[in-house]
Amino acid sequence: MKIKLIALCALILLASCKSDDGGVLDNNPYLTDPVVSLNLNLNLPQYNPLKFPGNSIIINQQGIKGIVIYNVNNDLYTASDLSDPNHVPSSCSKMTIEGIIASCPCEADANEYDIVTGQHKTNTNAYPMQQYRAVRTGDNLQITN
Repeated sequence: MKIKLIALCALILLASCKSDDGGVLDNNPYLTDPVVSLNLNLNLPQYNPLKFPGNSIIINQQGIKGIVIYNVNNDLYTASDLSDPNHVPSSCSKMTIEGIIASCPCEADANEYDIVTGQHKTNTNAYPMQQYRAVRTGDNLQITN
């Protein structure tokens, strides 16, 4: 009897899962998922700005077009790819950063994104910036996917 009850609960749990994610766009057809594994020692001079909220750095050798890492509040960090997520990577698709805004220099689209949330500034149907996991442990910040 217990086995039937457990099986029934498991079936109900599986049936209650949605087939979509509430309208959030993922599985971006324009971008690949590169392997990202960084361990940044925040005591090193090149990463020291990440010890202070509101600062960001760019790592050009990782991701598709580089990764921007932003310190939100010393506990929360964001890491996003600098390739514009709404078109195929090209010579102009590497975004530039000004404050917390990432801008695509391609003349055709002029896309802008918030690097804290990854969301497009004006188009809610646009793909968000590709995000990576950022976890701080002591003075080390690990960026992975």
